[in-house]
Amino acid sequence: MVLVPDTPEYKKAQKQYLKATRNRPVNIDQDWTPFRAAEKRYKARFPPPDLSGVLDLGVLDERRQREIAESGWKGRSNLAETIKLKTKDGLDAYTVPKIPGLVILPNFLSQRKQRNLIRWSLARHARHPNETNLDTHYILPQEGLWNAYLAACEDSSKDFDVQPRASASASPASEQPGPRQLINNVPASPSTFSVLSDIPKLPAPPSTTLLPTPVSSLVSKLRWANIGWYYHWGSKQYDFSRRKVEVDTEIRNVCREAVGCIKWDDVFGSGGGEPRDGWGDDNWRTWDETYEPDAGIVNFYQEKDTLMAHADRSELNSTSPLVSISLGLSSVFLIGGPTRDTEPVPILLRSGDVVIMSGPGCRRAYHGIPRVLEGSMPWFLQKSEFDDLDVDGDKEKAGEVDDWASYQEYMRTTRINVNVRQVFPKGFDPYTLSQTSAS
Repeated sequence: MVLVPDTPEYKKAQKQYLKATRNRPVNIDQDWTPFRAAEKRYKARFPPPDLSGVLDLGVLDERRQREIAESGWKGRSNLAETIKLKTKDGLDAYTVPKIPGLVILPNFLSQRKQRNLIRWSLARHARHPNETNLDTHYILPQEGLWNAYLAACEDSSKDFDVQPRASASASPASEQPGPRQLINNVPASPSTFSVLSDIPKLPAPPSTTLLPTPVSSLVSKLRWANIGWYYHWGSKQYDFSRRKVEVDTEIRNVCREAVGCIKWDDVFGSGGGEPRDGWGDDNWRTWDETYEPDAGIVNFYQEKDTLMAHADRSELNSTSPLVSISLGLSSVFLIGGPTRDTEPVPILLRSGDVVIMSGPGCRRAYHGIPRVLEGSMPWFLQKSEFDDLDVDGDKEKAGEVDDWASYQEYMRTTRINVNVRQVFPKGFDPYTLSQTSAS
């Protein structure tokens, strides 16, 4: 919700801002890169960020006018050069010539599909065997934290304490003192695969300071759940020594549908179909058949969470599409170039939008989320607004309505982002190379 001047909320934010900036150096921003300056601009709580400089393709869609008006957040559709394309199904898609390979599919997912994917993310995916950020530190319930939370919502006596993992260990590993060290990982490629695979990927130690925490309090601390190949955050590389968890059919089909509906010759073709500068091959011509997502993450952003600028360098396949799905609260997405010195393009992403990052330049471009836009949950995620469900005589649809109140309350302050990618190039066999390296 946008702060309105002269309201108590505005005055409170102003007071906090003045207190926080009282001793701030006047020239603090002189050494900021263009990307850092943009992050600071949209991250600021006061004054509220001005979105008139943000590309907002949602304003072009008449179906989204209620959603935009109620959220109070609105950008402009004519800020960056875009090219409007049509998918194979006749839907609108947009490319940004400044960032070759970036494809935006506004409002790609139906309202019901969005609700299904929210349910999938929380109830079906964020549980064993898919590791979450909480698994390192807590012994989570086998049925999954969210499902335990739903049971506690129905019966408060089931709101049990989740035990810290360190308390169950006879000799918990000691935590390293001081700030977390930044990792500058070597870009993955077929030629570096063996070397990167041999790097030790030790498990992170559980915190020794945590106390038993009720299920109802722990849900808000959920931040991510792994998809497919396990990503080792300590080294910023995949750990191929661990068993790969199969990508669920529901999310796999959505990603393949998004990639398969794009006319890639309109994105990468030039003239008679020749590749654009900087591409180097034409694998994109068969993505509708060969694209196979095998890794990724579900991010659970709360209103004050951010994702700072980073470039994806862990996949051996540095050109194949990364599919990013937005659900719940809207956000400002920044994407620039190969370094933080490139001025990023700010894009407003709303629930149901899909972004595809593809090609060598876009897949290695710095990007991030400096702002989740508070108060922007779309109206159709409210239980009272399920006007697209005729539940008479349909038990499955009736079930979608019955337990949605808990989802609705959670999503009021949450943005879920599902992003999935393909780690290996077509025809690459990691197991054969791993065995060769070990022998």
